[in-house]
Amino acid sequence: MQRLSGKTVVYITHQLACLDAADLVLVMKDGSIVQSGKYEDLIREPNGELVRQMNAHKNSLDQVQTGGGGNEPTVKSPSGAYVERVEQKSPLVIQYDKLAKTNEEEVVRGRSSTDQSTVDMDIPYRLAGLVFALIQLLSIVFLMCHVAWQVALIFAAVFAVAIWYQAYYITTARELARMVGIQKSPILHHFSESMLGTSTIRCFNQKERFYGKVLSLVNDYSRVSFHNTATMEWLSVRMNFLFNLAFFVVLVILVRLPRSAIDPSMAGLVATYGLNMNVLQAWVIWNLCNVENKMISVERILDFSQLPSEASPVIEDCRPEPDWPSEGFIQFENLHVQYSPVLPMVLKGITCTIPAKKKIGVVGRTGSGKSTLIQALFRVVEPSEGRILIDGLNICKIGLEDLRSKLSIIPQDPTLFQGTVRANLDPLGERSDQEIWEVLNKCHGLATVVKQDERLLDAPVAEDGGNWSVGQRQLVCLARVLLQRRRVLVLDEATASVDTATDNLIQKTIREETSECTVITIAHRIPTVMDNDLVLVLDQGKIIEYDTPAALLSDSGTAFSKLVKEYMNRSSKD
Repeated sequence: MQRLSGKTVVYITHQLACLDAADLVLVMKDGSIVQSGKYEDLIREPNGELVRQMNAHKNSLDQVQTGGGGNEPTVKSPSGAYVERVEQKSPLVIQYDKLAKTNEEEVVRGRSSTDQSTVDMDIPYRLAGLVFALIQLLSIVFLMCHVAWQVALIFAAVFAVAIWYQAYYITTARELARMVGIQKSPILHHFSESMLGTSTIRCFNQKERFYGKVLSLVNDYSRVSFHNTATMEWLSVRMNFLFNLAFFVVLVILVRLPRSAIDPSMAGLVATYGLNMNVLQAWVIWNLCNVENKMISVERILDFSQLPSEASPVIEDCRPEPDWPSEGFIQFENLHVQYSPVLPMVLKGITCTIPAKKKIGVVGRTGSGKSTLIQALFRVVEPSEGRILIDGLNICKIGLEDLRSKLSIIPQDPTLFQGTVRANLDPLGERSDQEIWEVLNKCHGLATVVKQDERLLDAPVAEDGGNWSVGQRQLVCLARVLLQRRRVLVLDEATASVDTATDNLIQKTIREETSECTVITIAHRIPTVMDNDLVLVLDQGKIIEYDTPAALLSDSGTAFSKLVKEYMNRSSKD
């Protein structure tokens, strides 16, 4: 805070341990400020909202200090899992995502927008223009050759020279067209990023820097685009001269031929049509150059089409039973995962077992492989080696729809869709209104929020839940999962957007309502996993510890104990 001592700092947080460093504390509830003042004064009000929040925070710390309430594991072999936000996507989008693992984002955006538009719109139009002009040009040449056969020798030589020029030109033109596409991608990326970060750019007074950056990118693009157009003009000038010369020679031949060898009316007809030949050949050359250049977009799009697609949604020969999974018993066997053959392994030989109907906490530092493990469980990324079994069934052998429809997840970033409350809670219409209201009443105030709108379950939800707070969206995701009643539930930092008191209530609801489920919890808040049956610790893609929270805390040298100590040092400032 010393570096910001000369600035006004507004800090919005659920980390109550940081409040003692603030000069003024504002406590909000239900959209209103219910308390304001210095931290020392507010904590002296026993019935205040801040004291209630602080008590919940202390209860969480007490739970950490006592080692949680986990039971001894019934399975002695290591076990664990982790699940994070997974969205079902079309095979084409999955291909783009996989390419993005090894390529910059602007390349993917450029190919999926500009290049795709070129393939869909520009190339068909240019091809049609090329064919139309070429037919007219060849018709004129055929007419000239029919009137005077000597003209055929001239056009044979003209076409031979034209083909040589075209071959000489296309080598450079292709590379220039490719460079145009490469230079356009950074402009699209910079523009989209600047639009998303407009408020931040203005806040730090960086408008001139970003404006200068976009001008530099546009200049780079214009420079390459200019040379690309100049090469086309280079070819057009030579083709114009060549066909003008050919037409001049044809006219000389027509004039020099005796009247007995050619009908004057036919000679006049040929001369009349020949006046359009220069325009037509220019149109042919222009469209041909454009088609040649724009075929680079086809080449770039083909890079996507050659990527492996997602597996089939349903594999008829290997469909699970309707009640699968009935227990929620999960096994990882020698699991290796990498995002691309050219990238290193992210998960390295994960072998563990998750007992059915147990609560598992997965912890680890950034980059330890937690996210990848969950992506493998949902098959967002396919295992490079090994397998994953749920109730004895290899999930890599069944369809993606059959797999993902049997798993539930509450993501860190809550996702809502434009529609109604009912459509977001029960998109398939499988539950009655009574069941929906029962679940809403269990979600700590969510039912009250819904009842504030007279349309109740038919109340509108804006795109991405824009008319709901982040915490409310998280509760909607919780209600959605409780309605699904599935045997495997994954919580990916599910309470990161709510205060400590609400976090405790949500965790209590999850414990009560998912007693028959296998629950896998990922959380940076250590108290969230302290009452789990087992804790799995990952580091650099490997399992380094697995036991009950109490057993791991009993040894101060374990990685889990060190994580708890770090959390306590950050939180215990009161």
